[in-house]
Amino acid sequence: MKKLSARRRHPLAAVVVLLLALAATGGLYAAFAPASKAQADETAQSLAIDEGKKLYSVGCASCHGTGGQGSTDGPQLVGVGSAAVDFQVGTGRMPAQQPGAQVPKKKVIYTQAEIDQLAAYVASLGAGPIVPTKSQVSPEGADVAKGGDLFRTNCAQCHNFTGEGGALTNGKYAPSLEGVDPKHIYEAMQTGPQSMPSFPDSTMPEQQKRDIIAYVKTVNGAQSESPGGLKLGGLGPVSEGLFGWIFGLGGLIAVAVWVAAHTAKAKKS
Repeated sequence: MKKLSARRRHPLAAVVVLLLALAATGGLYAAFAPASKAQADETAQSLAIDEGKKLYSVGCASCHGTGGQGSTDGPQLVGVGSAAVDFQVGTGRMPAQQPGAQVPKKKVIYTQAEIDQLAAYVASLGAGPIVPTKSQVSPEGADVAKGGDLFRTNCAQCHNFTGEGGALTNGKYAPSLEGVDPKHIYEAMQTGPQSMPSFPDSTMPEQQKRDIIAYVKTVNGAQSESPGGLKLGGLGPVSEGLFGWIFGLGGLIAVAVWVAAHTAKAKKS
């Protein structure tokens, strides 16, 4: 009886029982626990790609090919990335209504969820620029003055000094940047849509893109003032002075001629 009592009181027995309980609990958890976050994300991405492929087959394949290989009616999409899809479809430029020198911005026909699915499918065809995050396009902490210098150096030749757009050759044009979503400005710099050159991070780092976005939003914001009155496309005092000379002086000459003609008729009578 003494030996049996000693065995029951042995301190290692409690430790062994505890370890066995933990092992059993861990095995049960491993068997019945939900999938890890990585597995869940992978599953969600696969579903998005599948749904995006269906949308692509209906709205895009007729021009860009069933596998994004392109055709005579549309360019290849392999390697353009999700950013290009988010920009083109998110601004209504795609699907295009009709061929032309340049596809204009129009009403968006897809929801953002559908755009994300299309972007996921096209991105699966080949690696390319991805949709930027909110922090990447946020103007907070950006240098507006530096952004102005960068904009005038790289963008003003087509978009005008204040981003109001301008005409290009062969029926093409640089659209106005007023009211454009910062995300779409960033994506345009990344992907180079239409006649625009691309500015990847190797050429124009992320911070410089944020500076440019901050400048564009500032000069086109509600607090931006035009001391000269009518800004005439933001071309500056030279264009406004030329406007004044041509139309102002021309108007004065026309009034003088009219007065002189009516005075001569009055004298004859």
